[in-house]
Amino acid sequence: MGQTDTRARIQGAATVLFRRHGYSATGLKRIATEADAPFGSIYHFFPGGKQQLAEDMIRTSGTEYGRMVLALLDSVPDPVESLVHAFEAAADDLAAADYADACPIGTVALEVASSNEVLRVATAEVFEEWVGTATRWFGRWVAEPKTAQSLAYSMVMMLEGAFMLSRAARDPEPLRVAGRSMARLLRTAITHPDQQGRED
Repeated sequence: MGQTDTRARIQGAATVLFRRHGYSATGLKRIATEADAPFGSIYHFFPGGKQQLAEDMIRTSGTEYGRMVLALLDSVPDPVESLVHAFEAAADDLAAADYADACPIGTVALEVASSNEVLRVATAEVFEEWVGTATRWFGRWVAEPKTAQSLAYSMVMMLEGAFMLSRAARDPEPLRVAGRSMARLLRTAITHPDQQGRED
């Protein structure tokens, strides 16, 4: 039980620090301190050190975050309203966290895209998982698979971009605007099915 607790504390501390400060700015000593764990225990649980810990955080947190977003979307029966609700919840959560906690992998993804292939692949696979999950969700409301996937990509892109703008401006409004924009996109896809799957 003690080892399980220690590993969980290390994972939790790493998740918070990587999300807030990025990969390069987060040191293992800081993680150990925040986790109230012996420094050597990090290598006991994560022999690959910082990179393995970051990859674990990306994959674990990414999956959990995807499930959380899906639960938010499913919490409101009307799909258009549920998109507004999900983005509003993200805006409220970000403001409540003083703009420190946004997407669990977005901060790292931007940083490692051209510098660490292992972590780039991990972030790419999480984003692909999110797009797949969102495509299936949108597919409940629109018949054309290409349209559902397009909406899924749009939602992930708007969410990530809005997080970046909101954190920079310390203002939740970009997330609220993104939610309303996604709602309009879905409403159009539902009410004008003849336009589904067409390229601009």
